[in-house]
Amino acid sequence: MSDPVGTKGVTVDESAVEPESAAEPDADADADADADADMTVRDAVSAPDADGRPRRTTRRFPLFTRDTARPEGGGRAAPGDAPAPARQWPILTVLAAVGLGLLLTALDVFRAGTILIGAALIAGAVMRWILPSVGMLAVRSRFTDMVTYGVLGVVIVLLALMAQPNPVLVIPFLDDTLHFTVR
Repeated sequence: MSDPVGTKGVTVDESAVEPESAAEPDADADADADADADMTVRDAVSAPDADGRPRRTTRRFPLFTRDTARPEGGGRAAPGDAPAPARQWPILTVLAAVGLGLLLTALDVFRAGTILIGAALIAGAVMRWILPSVGMLAVRSRFTDMVTYGVLGVVIVLLALMAQPNPVLVIPFLDDTLHFTVR
């Protein structure tokens, strides 16, 4: 076994390569030997192909990802010559509203702060639905992002409205369910 230069730990099994026949010396054998010396192997290899070069036979993904697909709508939200904050205004808007909601919650305005956090997520879902490019707000497919942001936003707003003391929204069967499970 030999480890060609540049393989980063991948070895090529020389027994799997058909040896040059000693009975047929020709000038092409020297050229092939020079070409094999310059060869670098980057993926897992197996038996050589018809030309004697190792071929990739695994269906596994490569060890290092060279490129990934951008999510649908994940392009810049502003022209490329605009500064970075202007290109990412949708995610910055959502994060600023969530930050303000957390600040309000920390300042003991719990209900308004959590409603603002939920509203920010709902606004993120609406932006993901309406805008063609939302920058880093696009994480998964458009549908998955909208459902995730929307459901989390609605749940946070509903929980904020039902929080004690003095809930704004009272749902009787939830109160009965809570008392049934606790007792």
